[in-house]
Amino acid sequence: MKEFFERVEDENLVGIEIDMNAYGYSQKFSWLLSIFVKFDAQQKEDNAFEEFLETKESLIIALEHSGKAKYVGMRMVDGWSEFYFYADSAKNLDNIVAKMLQPSNYIYESNVVKDNKWDFHYKNLLPSDLELAHIQSEKIIFLLQEEEDDLSVIRPVEHYLSFSTPTQKNRFVNTLELEGFSFKDEIESDTFEHGIALVKEHNITSDEVKKNVTLLFEAVKKEHGFYEGWSTVLAEELKEVAL
Repeated sequence: MKEFFERVEDENLVGIEIDMNAYGYSQKFSWLLSIFVKFDAQQKEDNAFEEFLETKESLIIALEHSGKAKYVGMRMVDGWSEFYFYADSAKNLDNIVAKMLQPSNYIYESNVVKDNKWDFHYKNLLPSDLELAHIQSEKIIFLLQEEEDDLSVIRPVEHYLSFSTPTQKNRFVNTLELEGFSFKDEIESDTFEHGIALVKEHNITSDEVKKNVTLLFEAVKKEHGFYEGWSTVLAEELKEVAL
């Protein structure tokens, strides 16, 4: 399952694609193959982007079908697209890469290093818990857009948190001082035993959701709790209720 998200590193916006199931191959593959291609994948102009995607897929197919490597993700930053694979050995990888990329006329570099513990995967590709929360938010927003929902409409949004102990939960609720948020009720949680729902009225644009999720995520972490996600209603349903 591939996921895409963005993060800021050294004031640069980095687009990251990751195969969330890739770690299942960690026992077999311990060599990290890095391929750097001079192409800004965020510049979707003319046929250049389609040609780039075809080259990317051909490269993945060639390396994976060789049985030697597994594609784990890519990073897009500062006009470069970086492809990452883990392989069972370093043998012949450069030859496969050259065969696929030399005819494309892209400027590229590649190298192979030992990475038994998949350190690069953890530090540079794997999303943090907060980034995972933002990924899930974008999926909900996409579904709302599919329903042609007006994301700019302010509506009640429920945010769900959970705690491992009732003391943590009660302390968080009793000291809740987050602007606009109020306690709604207790809920069942699959993560920790003691769950709560908070409610706040805000719109569902990406920036607004990201701001509120980050605020709650950081606040609940101070009490060693967990941010579980959010839900809301369509703008049209809100109108029906108002009627």
